[in-house]
Amino acid sequence: MPPKITSPGLVYSTEHGAICPKCGHPKARCACSRQQSVAKGDGIVRVGRETKGRKGKGVTLISGLPLDEASLQHLAKQLKQRCGSGGTVKDGVIEIQGDHRSLLLDELTKQGYRVKQAGG
Repeated sequence: MPPKITSPGLVYSTEHGAICPKCGHPKARCACSRQQSVAKGDGIVRVGRETKGRKGKGVTLISGLPLDEASLQHLAKQLKQRCGSGGTVKDGVIEIQGDHRSLLLDELTKQGYRVKQAGG
């Protein structure tokens, strides 16, 4: 492993390339990116609706999924296609545009998750 580069403001080195600001190692061998783990919850997937910060437009939020980032992206793609709607993954939470709570509750239950409807 290349030596840790300790300069506080260093972001690029001609010898090693891009430098990770968190751990100080070259990005190719960054220790931070390997430490991402699946968040452990209570085992229940929660499906809710939120409009806060979206100019009144509602989105359906799916949280508590015990998946890594790549699996979350794949599941989000499947759910967006099932709903016929757009969406994204932010901070381990899948956001689907529109109110699709009942459809998503059924779909996630079919896939074997323990699902609860969150909120009102």
